[in-house]
Amino acid sequence: MSLAANPAPTPQVLVVDDDEALRASIADYLGQHGYGVHVASDALTMDKVLAAEPIDLIVLDVMMPGEDGLSICRRLTDAGGPAIIMVSAMGDEIDRILGLELGADDYLGKPCSPRELLARVRAVLRRREETAPGAPPKGKAYYFLGFTLDGVRRTLRAPNGVSILLTAGEFSLLSVFLENPQRILSRDQLIEKARGADADVFDRAVDVQISRLRRKLHDCSPQEIIKTYRGAGYLFDAKVTRP
Repeated sequence: MSLAANPAPTPQVLVVDDDEALRASIADYLGQHGYGVHVASDALTMDKVLAAEPIDLIVLDVMMPGEDGLSICRRLTDAGGPAIIMVSAMGDEIDRILGLELGADDYLGKPCSPRELLARVRAVLRRREETAPGAPPKGKAYYFLGFTLDGVRRTLRAPNGVSILLTAGEFSLLSVFLENPQRILSRDQLIEKARGADADVFDRAVDVQISRLRRKLHDCSPQEIIKTYRGAGYLFDAKVTRP
């Protein structure tokens, strides 16, 4: 008699919002679609949940009493925490850009439909799963200018041996560049190759993530690796080798 394969663990989502009704509504909807859902009304409660539960993704409100969502996002991203989707009534482009600049994986303006939020949750977790430690090896490692990108563990090692933490979005973009070195890629091409043809990503968000990625690379190398060609796109200016 053959043994059944162990089922995949249920993805755990933490909803952090001081609006009790909205928090409960999001939690209920995500729970109906197969996610393990936890809730918190502020940063203190959030930290307690994170210490007790293996959270995969946080749906994080921006405007909250005490520590706000932007500060939380910066703190968790710097520590290599879970994926983050920020939600905010402040839907201006500058606010969305700031959230992405601080390391959020995605950003939604309030009010947003539950179906759209669910789609974003699925997309972010899928990108994380594809590049998480322990994922099926795809045989992909890249070497450029002394850097090493491990396509299985989603890690980037600098020439001095230091590990550079990449968000899911940064990893996806870097992977696209490494598959297409010395070639100008437009924003639309980057979005399609990194996130799929149906991705809902505005151009400026790509600029922000590339800016973050460029800064992380430049901190460890004096060479300008990602070059901007105005009106055309971006070019990864390095020789890339694979084993």
